[in-house]
Parts: sequence; C-alpha cells; structure tokens
Amino acid sequence: MRFCRTTVILFSLAAISVALADTLARAGKHQWGQWRGPTFNGVAPEAKPPIEWSEGKNVRWKTELPGHGHSTPIVWNDRVYVQTAIAAGSPSEAAKEAEGDPRAGDGPDRDGGRGRKRPPPTDRYRFALVALDRATGKIVWEKTLREEIPHEGNHQDGSLAPASPLTDGENIIAYFGSRGLYCLTMNGDLVWEKDLGDMQTRNGFGEGSSPALHCAALVVNWDHEGASFIVAFDKKSGRELWRRPREEPTSWSTPLIIDDGKRIQVIVSGMKRVRSYDLASGDLIWECGGLGANCTPTPVADQERVYVMSGFRDENLLAIRYKGASGDLTGTEFVAWTTDKGTSYVPSPLLYGGTLYFLQKNTGMLSALEGASGQPHYAQQRLPDIEGVYASPIGAADRVYIVGRNGATCVLQHGKKFELLGVNKLDDEFSASPAIADNEIILRGRKNLYCIAAP
Repeated sequence: MRFCRTTVILFSLAAISVALADTLARAGKHQWGQWRGPTFNGVAPEAKPPIEWSEGKNVRWKTELPGHGHSTPIVWNDRVYVQTAIAAGSPSEAAKEAEGDPRAGDGPDRDGGRGRKRPPPTDRYRFALVALDRATGKIVWEKTLREEIPHEGNHQDGSLAPASPLTDGENIIAYFGSRGLYCLTMNGDLVWEKDLGDMQTRNGFGEGSSPALHCAALVVNWDHEGASFIVAFDKKSGRELWRRPREEPTSWSTPLIIDDGKRIQVIVSGMKRVRSYDLASGDLIWECGGLGANCTPTPVADQERVYVMSGFRDENLLAIRYKGASGDLTGTEFVAWTTDKGTSYVPSPLLYGGTLYFLQKNTGMLSALEGASGQPHYAQQRLPDIEGVYASPIGAADRVYIVGRNGATCVLQHGKKFELLGVNKLDDEFSASPAIADNEIILRGRKNLYCIAAP
C-alpha cells in the first residue's frame, strides 16, 4: 500500500512537472527571454508590433540609460532588463562616455566591419544589470555586479557590455565575459557568480558571445587568443557540469542549443570548425570545416538543418544536416548546400517560415534564401536609408525588421518577393539587436531605450 501511494505521488509530481513545463513554454512565446527570442531564430511568433513609428509617433516611452552597451534587452512579464557598462572613474572619462567618446566609433560603419581597437581604459567601470518597468520605462532597480578597470579595450564600434542577459522566468543570467557570469533572482538578488578569467581577444577588439540556456544547463563559449574552451554550468547552483578545450582563436558567436529528437546538441561556430557537443556530457558529436575568421553570427536551425555563416573576409554559409550526424562532416552529404555570396559579418541571420534572411557583411544589402535548397528568393537587395547594420534582423506578424546604426529601421513584408513596407527613423544610434514582445518593439540605442507600440 505504501509503495502504491508513493508511486501515485511520483506520477502526480511528474504530471505536474510536465504541465508546468508546457505552460512555461507557451508563456515564453510571448516573451523575449534571450537575444534571439523565444524561437532562437529571431522570430516572435505571437507578436504584432507596429509598422510605423518616429520620435513623435508610436513611441510609448523613451528612457535614457546609464552607461553604454550593445547587449539586446530581454523582456519578461512586466519588466525589461538590460546590461550596461557605466563609467565610474574621473569626471572627464564619465563625460566622454555620456557625450560619445570618439574612440567608441560614433557614426555608422561604412566599411563592412574594418576598424581599429580602442586602447585599454584607464578608469573604473561599473558593470550593471538594469530593470525597467515595461509599462512606463521607469528604472525599477539597478544592480552593480562588478566594478573594475577593464584589462583591455574593444573595437571602435564595440562596447564593454556587448553580451546579452537571458531569463527563463525563474532566474536572470547576466554575463559580462571577463567581468563575470552571474545568476540573479527576478528581483535582482545575487544567487551565485563565476569568474572565468581574462579573455584576450584578437587585436583587442573586445568580447561578444552571450550564454545559452536549456532547462538547467547554462553554456558559455570562451574562444580567445589563449586557451579556448566551452563550459556548462548548473543554472540553479552554479556547479560546473563539464568543460571541453577548443582549438579556436577569438570568435564572437553564441552557442545554439537544439533537440534532435535523441539528444540535445550544442552547436558553436568557429573559424577552424563548426562543432556540436552533447549537452549531457560535453562530448563532441560532429564537426565541420568551411567557415572563415572572426566568426560572429549565431547559428539558426529548423527541424532538419542548422545554418552557420561567416562574413569578415570569407563569405561562407553552410546548411548542415544535424540529425544522425557524427564525426567529420566536411565535404559529406550532411552538408546540404553552401554559398559564398553576401553573408553577414556581425548580424546573425533570421530564419522565418523556411526563409533565411541575412545581410552582406555589415551593410544594408539583404538576401533571402529558401532554407531547404539554398535557392535565392532575392539576393543583395539594397535597403533604403540604411547606413551600416550591426543589429540582427527580427521577424514578427509576417514582417521583417532591420535596424540600421544611423537610426533608420526598414520594415519588409515577409515572403519570397522583396516588398518594402516603410522606413522609420529615430534620433539615436542603434547597434544592439531589437527585442519584440506582444505588440511592442524594444530598441536599445546608444543613449536611450525605446518602447515602440501603437496606442
């Protein structure tokens, strides 16, 4: 009798757990919990944001943010969260940060990504997570997670807070690379923290990869000019689950975690190899050559293929069949198709309803390809009024949104034909990728955070 009662309790708890997970998954479609959104492909499937806006139209609120950063905001229930680096040193340094230090590369990138590094800072910075009220834009709390003088600078167009936070509605993961990995409650209370060391990036161009989360497993990729590695932590306790060395130089790509039906794969782009790791053990599942230097775009995937690309000097895109794959896939039938034209350097691709959208290098030249075959719907179509793009395209309500660094956003009809619906302009510079939740677009500018929504 006791065994039966225990069995019933265990089955009941399991049923509750499954139901709760299903409820959280459905609720998550209305949120933007990590920088590529609820589908991990840049799409907000339940959102209906506006098509038109300006400084005087459809701006629900506009809040000046402390400090500077390129991390994408995340949206969960009634809060918006954003990471920032705030100058905390001399008045002159703080003034430069507030006004726009020329070393930070104000103005659009017109050369496809070539630039110079900033010298190492000489003053202290506060690395903070900021929570804002989603309805009003008012800052609810600000949590400083570390204060220090950074050991190296960054690219002229970069920032000291490039990585994006993430949340599953239970905890917030804030990540500042060499300034630490942090788990917080939704109210900003610290649960645990990790110091992974000092990253030495190529040419001192700075850091950029964000963490990835699947259930309780948190994955961080650490590719730099030293001993590179990938590591997984238990989200709840911070306990290290596994760590694997990587023979890779600096990259800025965020891992993609996908379920292939038999196991969970962690797929990471790299100059030497694209690699897939088993999330449970950290063991290498498969690898594939074919990309180039300075890998930045995060992979996207459908039910059959994962799409990886590079675009710094080597414009390469590979569509790789990941189910049942193992070993070295280079040159095998698991590589479904490739292209070497018009791929992105910084922006990640958008995979929307079977169509793969991506920009050429960091310019306003857009291509749309059929994901299954690689056949172009259109290629290197010039976007009007866009002068340089670092933000990744996003999709919602059968529309594609592309934000330029000069404050212009092109809205396109999603589909096989290039159809421009409008161009919207704001008085700020945008390098961070947007977030979309419900009927709102959250745009993080150099100075301000905007909430775009129809009345």
